[in-house]
Amino acid sequence: MIRSMANKMKFLVKNNPTPTVNGYSSVKNAPHFDLGVNRVVWVDMEMTGLDVATDKIMEVACIITDGDLNIIAEGPDLIIHHPQNILDKMNEWCKTHHSKSGLSEACLKSKISVEEAQDKLMDFVAEYVTEKVSPLAGNSVYMDRLFLRKYMPRLHEYLHYRIIDVSTVKELCRRWNPDVYKEAPKKAFSHRALSDIKESIEELKYYKSRFFKIG
Repeated sequence: MIRSMANKMKFLVKNNPTPTVNGYSSVKNAPHFDLGVNRVVWVDMEMTGLDVATDKIMEVACIITDGDLNIIAEGPDLIIHHPQNILDKMNEWCKTHHSKSGLSEACLKSKISVEEAQDKLMDFVAEYVTEKVSPLAGNSVYMDRLFLRKYMPRLHEYLHYRIIDVSTVKELCRRWNPDVYKEAPKKAFSHRALSDIKESIEELKYYKSRFFKIG
C-alpha cells in the first residue's frame, strides 16, 4: 500500500515537473500539484516525558498543509496503548495533565501498538507527499523528531531532514518585533496532539501575515 502510493506520487511529480533546488521549488508561486515540493507534514506527539531513552509516545497526530499553510488533509489521531506500570513512571506534571485531558485513560483502553501507529501514519503521509521532500513541522518539533527517529524510524526516514519549528519563529519575533509577539494567538494548552497541531498552524499563519508580512 505504502509503496504503491509513493510510486503514484513520484509518477505525478515526474509528469508535472517543477524545478527544485535541494528538494525545494526554485520557481516563485510553484503550482500546488507539485506534490512533494511545497507541502508540509505537521506532527505533534504527547509523550510520557521528554527523555527519548526511557519515555514513550502516548499520542501522535498528523496534518498535511500546502506551502501557504492551508490544510490539505487531516490524518489519523492515534492513541497508543500503554499498561498502568508505564504510566505510573511519568513525572507529576505528565500525570496531572494527561489525566486531566483524558489521555492516560485512553492509553489504557487503546489497542494500538506503536508499530501499528507508524503503519497508519506511513499510509497517510505517503498518500500526500513524496519521499524525502516535505519537511516536518510543529512547535518544538525537534523533540518530536527524536521520538520519531527512535520509535517510528520508517516515517522519520521518509521525511526531509529539514524541520519548520514554529517555536523558533516565535522566539525571533519576541526579540525582533515584540509588539507582534504580544498579539500572537493564545494557546489553549489542551495537551492533545491534533488540537496542538491546529494551534501551531494558526500560529505560523499569524507570523506569516504579521512578522513576515506575507499573505
